[in-house]
Amino acid sequence: MSQTAVAHMNHQMDGRTGGHQRRFARHFGVMLVLMFAGMAVLGGLVELMLLPFNTSMNDASAPVMASVMAVTMTVPMVAWMHLKHRMPVARSVEMTASMVIPSAVAIALYAVAAISSESVLVIQHAVMIPSMLGVMLWRYDDYAH
Repeated sequence: MSQTAVAHMNHQMDGRTGGHQRRFARHFGVMLVLMFAGMAVLGGLVELMLLPFNTSMNDASAPVMASVMAVTMTVPMVAWMHLKHRMPVARSVEMTASMVIPSAVAIALYAVAAISSESVLVIQHAVMIPSMLGVMLWRYDDYAH
């Protein structure tokens, strides 16, 4: 094969890889936006539901706050994956686990007094996003196409 043909093939491969990387990055970015939108919208709905009881999430315990946060961030993201991208249920379960497990670990650490209540949400968020990215990298082809 000539050097020109090899160079052309390499250029085509680079172009495809770049496209996949852009799609992967875009998918990751959209998922982050959906997480934050879920916190705002669904979290706001939770606050509205608590109004008649004259309380708010600020009055909740750290485990309750972390649990509500995990749900409000996970539901819109996984729904979007499933409905918009027709991801298999297994991918939705993996992504849900990547969000829920860090939350459960933070809650467990709090339950055994290894961390303070203030640390629960910090740890949850610090671990959740890398966990989500790890699942996406593990299934790169699913998230890059």
